[in-house]
Amino acid sequence: MPKLVLFDIDGTLISDGGVSRQAFTAAMLEIFEYHGDVRRYDFSGRTDPQIAHMVLRDAGWSEEDVDRRMPRLWERYIAVLAKHERSRVRALPGVRALLDALRRERGVTLALLTGNIEPGARLKLAGPGLNGYFPFGAFGSDSPHRDELPPIAMRRAEEVCNHKFSGRDVVIIGDSIYDIRCGIPHSATTIAIASGKTPAEKLRAEKPDHFFASAEDSGLLPAILG
Repeated sequence: MPKLVLFDIDGTLISDGGVSRQAFTAAMLEIFEYHGDVRRYDFSGRTDPQIAHMVLRDAGWSEEDVDRRMPRLWERYIAVLAKHERSRVRALPGVRALLDALRRERGVTLALLTGNIEPGARLKLAGPGLNGYFPFGAFGSDSPHRDELPPIAMRRAEEVCNHKFSGRDVVIIGDSIYDIRCGIPHSATTIAIASGKTPAEKLRAEKPDHFFASAEDSGLLPAILG
């Protein structure tokens, strides 16, 4: 049976060395004159638009004003990200071997499911050379709501593969509680991987279909293939 395997990025495929947070800080300072400390916010699993609204709402900005300046925010964010990503982003242990193994499997389609806006996602994956594994995906620039991203990825997969994927054909792999939660309404198989910032016990509490400590775990590939 064909499978659509959807990977989160930050904490699942890569570590960005804090470059996303740095780029957000610089962009919000320039576009919104935001001087707060973004380190007190948990970005894990949230889409980029959600992060912007979360931080700026606390600073007193209205939703309408944030949306109005959002294109300028992303323009600045991408400019800062592009200066630093190649020196600081790295693939997490076991990731490349896992992707190579999946790419060799007949009937497996790899794609992204991430809260990153697409230009940011592609920049982050460029440094460690991972873009080639993922010809398409669903991104924070498609919807600010993560639970709306699986159907978007499934529609794009159908266009690329000429096959209509159902929920039981989909595997979602991520390091946050939101990666797990977004798969449940669509009957996808959820795999939690504790390689990011979310503690293992918090991930286990979400009752994913499978749990692994890292991409190096030998049981991960069989779990994906079902």
